[in-house]
Amino acid sequence: MTIKVLACIDASPYTEAVCDYAVWAAKRLSVAMTVVHVLDKAQHTHTPDLSGSIGLGSQEVLLQQLAELDEKHSKLAMERGRLMLDAAKSRAEQAGVAEVDERLRHGTLVDTLVELQPETRLLVMGKRGYSSAEAHGHLGLHVEQVIRSVQKPILLTQQRYKEPQRIMLAYDGSATALKGLEMLASSPMCKGLPVHLVMAGANVEAAQQQMAKAAQILRNAGFETKVAIVSGEPEEVLNQYQQEHHIDLMVMGAYGHSRIRQFIVGSTTTAMMSRAKCSLLILR
Repeated sequence: MTIKVLACIDASPYTEAVCDYAVWAAKRLSVAMTVVHVLDKAQHTHTPDLSGSIGLGSQEVLLQQLAELDEKHSKLAMERGRLMLDAAKSRAEQAGVAEVDERLRHGTLVDTLVELQPETRLLVMGKRGYSSAEAHGHLGLHVEQVIRSVQKPILLTQQRYKEPQRIMLAYDGSATALKGLEMLASSPMCKGLPVHLVMAGANVEAAQQQMAKAAQILRNAGFETKVAIVSGEPEEVLNQYQQEHHIDLMVMGAYGHSRIRQFIVGSTTTAMMSRAKCSLLILR
């Protein structure tokens, strides 16, 4: 089975950026790419259920008309999905990805992505999807559930693609953060890019020692590394650091910060991801 970068697209304003970030990752990782679009019947069928409001004399005819409308909605959704996939594939091929395939699936987004896990090296999806594209300052309806369910690295994009030039790793010294750091150090995806290793907390000797050890791992792997310890609430000071230092890609462990061991259940990481002004790489 070929391991690929999986780009999850829909009709949202994030789709072009998702495709471009997936292209960037596929080329850096030297792997193939898959573009996938999921048809969720609950989302693309807009015909209301009027069966309880239909009079006896006309019920059969109206129910038949409703069934025909549902079928038309389904066909239109499939055609739109195929067109989006074709356009994304063409965009990726023109950008230099040699092998790109398409997947049009029926079902739920989460179930589909879980099913495709064995062939996924990296999942790329928008921070918000079609149904919540305008909900600025919030994560998309399915993002939290996907992060809980998919045991693969996930790249959450902003609406506009910006090729990563500076990486920031949010680090707290925990075992899971160390695992994320080692994954970053060993992966070719970010090789050659400077890394800002940033901890939110008190600048005490124990924190300094943790950061020094972590920085040495990155430097041994060839990364130019800058270390910073910033005092304050993680979701505020880490995002502030990102903006002040023009970070293009923030890297976090899915169970990253000592303030919250249960990712998404606590509010800190959710708020941090929601407020981030750059794309996010979530490591498992």
